[in-house]
Amino acid sequence: MAGQRSNLSELRIDIGRLSARIDELGQIGRIDGPHGEWGNARLALTDADRSGRDLVTTWMRELGMELTVDAIGNVVATRAGSDPSLAPVMIGSHIDTVGTGGRFDGNLGVLAGLEIVETLTQAGVVTARPLQVAFFTDEEGSRFAPDMLGSLVFVGGLALAEALDLTAADDGARLGDELERIGYAGESPCPATSMPHACVELHIEQGPILEAEDITIGVVEGVQGISWTEVTIIGQSAHAGTTPMHLRHDPAYCAAAIATYVRDLTQHLGADQVGTVGRIDVYPNLVNVVPARVVLTVDLRNTNELILEEAEARLAAYLEELAEIEGVEISTTSLSRFEPVDFDPAMVDLVERTGRRLGYTTRRMSSGAGHDAQMLARVCPTAMVFTPSVNGLSHNIAEFTHAADIEAGANVLLQVALDLLTTGRAIES
Repeated sequence: MAGQRSNLSELRIDIGRLSARIDELGQIGRIDGPHGEWGNARLALTDADRSGRDLVTTWMRELGMELTVDAIGNVVATRAGSDPSLAPVMIGSHIDTVGTGGRFDGNLGVLAGLEIVETLTQAGVVTARPLQVAFFTDEEGSRFAPDMLGSLVFVGGLALAEALDLTAADDGARLGDELERIGYAGESPCPATSMPHACVELHIEQGPILEAEDITIGVVEGVQGISWTEVTIIGQSAHAGTTPMHLRHDPAYCAAAIATYVRDLTQHLGADQVGTVGRIDVYPNLVNVVPARVVLTVDLRNTNELILEEAEARLAAYLEELAEIEGVEISTTSLSRFEPVDFDPAMVDLVERTGRRLGYTTRRMSSGAGHDAQMLARVCPTAMVFTPSVNGLSHNIAEFTHAADIEAGANVLLQVALDLLTTGRAIES
């Protein structure tokens, strides 16, 4: 067959074709910066998300893949294998973004999967196992909490009915209604009735380590635990000019104190502990009024579950103390809570071995960000491949990864997938 290669270890992706797809998808919800940088705003289940989904599913169909859309809007496209009795190998990520996101975060993992499908097809390669390329709903959690929502429901970690009733942080829309509105309320069951043989996710690092150490391939051993808490502070609205400072019950001051405490907490607990106050909403948000209410979020993360639990306990104790001192009411709601995840050791070894075989420098590391792969790790052997991020930037329109690094990561993904797909041997037509 034309284009067939007898030695699959020499098979490589087409970086020009992959880069073109990344840029084309990036035009949907494009945001331009002042210095030529550009990224994306495709919040989950918005019109922009629908347009992105439509484009990616069109590419999937053009590649001859069979598509399924499940009840939470996850899309799974399948390239058939020679043995339909074998469970598939899944490559997947997401295509939704934060409000000021880049065009590589998530998108790379999905589009690299399509590039692998096209590479295999052009080379005339038939694999024993089916190959699936998936993108999951609302990975970012920016519009509907928790993050990794679609993959969490996919593996049975969150009840479908509960997920469908979630409301959007921006406009209060119901998730199930938004799925219907954009045309991605699918008929396939969720959680899925069968799980993959294995799952591999390619992703940009979203941090500075690989670039700083001049490493091409990050071999991800696991994902740190995540704790998201929404904090509501109710004080007393008052005139900004006539109310003495010692008589105020100011929730804005409390919010500032909490942000400062979170920073101090991370320094006390050590380098592996991170914390962020990422969203602050002030009511009534007027220049000359002591606020009546402030709602903020606290994001705590650690690779060590015991230390993460300590951070949560210390924050809770501080909030109780602050409420007493300032005469305000403070309540909390858990938005997301995931324990640290360790990926399958054999899968991690396979990624590392493959990267080195292809001549790339490698580094074992943990992921500071959450990923769909950590949900799939609940049900099948899972691993991740990282590529460097320029200046460590992500969730930023200036997010960028060089084409050479994308190519390296995608080739590692291809070779890892081939190893899993062929169950140790290649079947070529």
